[in-house]
Amino acid sequence: MNHANQSDYNYSDDYDYDLVGPCSHQNNQSVELVVGPYIHSIICILGFVGNCLVIVTYAFYKRTKSMTDVYLLNVAIADLLFVVSLPLIVYNELSSWSMGPVACKLLRGSYSVNLYSGMLLLACISTDRYIAIVQARRSFRLRSLPYSRLICAIVWAAALLLSFPTFYFYNWYEPSHSKDAFMDEGEGSNQTSRPPAYVCEFKFMDNTTARKTKVAVPSTQLAAGFFLPLLIMVFCYTAIIVTLLKAKNFQRHKAVRVVFAVVAVFIVCHLPYNITLLYETAVMFELQTCEDSDILQMVKTVTQSIAYLHCCLNPVLYAFVGVKFRNHFRRIVQDLWCLGKRYIAPRRFSRVTSEVYVSTRRSVDGSSENGSSFIM
Repeated sequence: MNHANQSDYNYSDDYDYDLVGPCSHQNNQSVELVVGPYIHSIICILGFVGNCLVIVTYAFYKRTKSMTDVYLLNVAIADLLFVVSLPLIVYNELSSWSMGPVACKLLRGSYSVNLYSGMLLLACISTDRYIAIVQARRSFRLRSLPYSRLICAIVWAAALLLSFPTFYFYNWYEPSHSKDAFMDEGEGSNQTSRPPAYVCEFKFMDNTTARKTKVAVPSTQLAAGFFLPLLIMVFCYTAIIVTLLKAKNFQRHKAVRVVFAVVAVFIVCHLPYNITLLYETAVMFELQTCEDSDILQMVKTVTQSIAYLHCCLNPVLYAFVGVKFRNHFRRIVQDLWCLGKRYIAPRRFSRVTSEVYVSTRRSVDGSSENGSSFIM
């Protein structure tokens, strides 16, 4: 290749077009350097601890005795799987994807599955509350544990089916723009020792498939992962409010406070990101300046981080609003403290801690038999 200036390639009179590289998105990269390591780390830690507490509570302290219990347990499982995969995704996004093609598909696909399952399960919770309060006469027949387990299985299967394009089209590859297309022979010999920069992104074989998939995937996420659950929640909780006002029994409002709070968190966390995603999908194939594209990506990064907050806020809502769950949480802390003293000083505390632990478990079992859902 002959030596030439960069301007000769971009502004040559022999061509009627300019060769333009991808936008650098420097502002968005600056935001990602703050959001990725710090904000996402906080979200992962809080989400991991909170959702583990919910799962431990159901596994050892409280049996799932209602539909809402089964739904909330599955929401905690979905959120826990999400926060486990998020650090790996963030790490590979800040650098190059170093974990290979299998991890690329599994991590991206699991993120999509947990997104759909979490949102659809929140819609199931609102439907369950609607049946329990508005359709109280039929609630005993419709709100059974076999039905709830079947519905959860259907939700997870639907989430897996909706995530199939993510599993299929996400690939591990070296993008063409990461290579210097205009290097001379001397530069090319120096570049051979540099390791390739791989990414985990959508990869298509033809333009038609690329255009259809890049519109279909975010459109499906908006429809099934946000607007459908939102419409179900609005309908169900509007009917619940009307029923409560007619009954003039505001004590029953305490039974749905947690779910109302979860819906509020759902809207506050996910509405900004989905509006941004809707706008990005609408202007996807329009010509944009690098400045406008940089602003859009920066807004998407910030609103996406806000959407991630839902995985660590749900357990906080259970702990602060659900009285029975707070009691279970206190018992978990007491048992951990007793077990810690038992291992630290076994001779001195072994008998005392064992008696406290047994008595605590008896009180938990006794309370769980007489209690219903911890949000009631």
